[in-house]
Amino acid sequence: MGVSQSLGSLWVVQAGGVPLRDVNREQSKRFLSLEERTQIGMLRATGMSMRAIAAQLGRSPSTISRELSRNTVSNTRGYQPWRAHHLAHKRALRPKPRKLADDGLLRTVVQGMLRQRLSPEQISGRLKRLFSDDERMRASPETIYQAIYVQGRGSLRRDLDVALRTGRAVRRPKRRADERRSGIKDKVLISQRPAEVDDRAVPGHWEGDLILGAYGKSAIGTLVERSTRYVMLLHLPHDHTSASVRDEMIRAIESMPEELRKTVTWDQGSEMARHLEITMATNMAVYFCDPHSPWQRGSNENTNGLLRQYFPKGTNLSTHTRSDLDFVAREMNARPRKTLDFQTPEERLSELLSNPPERPAVATTA
Repeated sequence: MGVSQSLGSLWVVQAGGVPLRDVNREQSKRFLSLEERTQIGMLRATGMSMRAIAAQLGRSPSTISRELSRNTVSNTRGYQPWRAHHLAHKRALRPKPRKLADDGLLRTVVQGMLRQRLSPEQISGRLKRLFSDDERMRASPETIYQAIYVQGRGSLRRDLDVALRTGRAVRRPKRRADERRSGIKDKVLISQRPAEVDDRAVPGHWEGDLILGAYGKSAIGTLVERSTRYVMLLHLPHDHTSASVRDEMIRAIESMPEELRKTVTWDQGSEMARHLEITMATNMAVYFCDPHSPWQRGSNENTNGLLRQYFPKGTNLSTHTRSDLDFVAREMNARPRKTLDFQTPEERLSELLSNPPERPAVATTA
């Protein structure tokens, strides 16, 4: 290979003089530049360590390590900055050939695992274990998702329904948490919730949500008490608008003993747009989780999963009467829970109401 260099542009040239790529074009500063690669070559030739080179260039040691391992030709020829720069640009070319685009052993194995209802993450991890000595038999979860959603035709596409637990035929783009549009005014976020809610020692703090029926057209509201996992279900037979949820929330809260009306934590769904009216009517504070943070209502999420035994996904939830919901709530509250040391929510709630935990004394000044 011959290399010709000019002040205006550096060209890597194949044997025969055919230019491969103008490697001096403008690029993002997060990638190594030709000047940096030239410095790496000179400093490495003096015997300087990778950490020292990284410190001098203001780069991570792992960046220097990867650069040298990828682009060092051999012990005799060593690291060549111009060749390294060309190879880096070549690797960055788009579009890249997709790893699962061609029929082959990897594609066949992935298809087989999809048919066994393994998730892309499980498939990726399993490939590493089964083919530990064959780097060609690797596929990241994203590679598999891309093969299903982007390539979109052929046998991987036909396996979509069994491959993904969501059964989703179209990939939904994700917004960053700070880009989420919320129509809820004057909401108070979970970060401002009283500290006593977190330790679950004091009853009266609830988590709430909706479980939705087929096509999101019907819903049942759920309230779960954090300390005891006691469940109340909200009957929403006609719709789950903010007005309907407000009315049913007020009805449910007013049926509670006074000592159980402290706070409720909800996600940022539009059904809680009238939260201030709920607070004014019940004196119960409403707090909102951060966007895309279901773990902040962990008890409620877990309970909603259990409720799907009674209210399966894809069914019309408006057919259930208030009596049906009361029956399910009674069964849930009579179910022993491991997290309660196999007490039932009803037993734990009765115990806490009979023997309320002592609150720490408030220090006073003379």
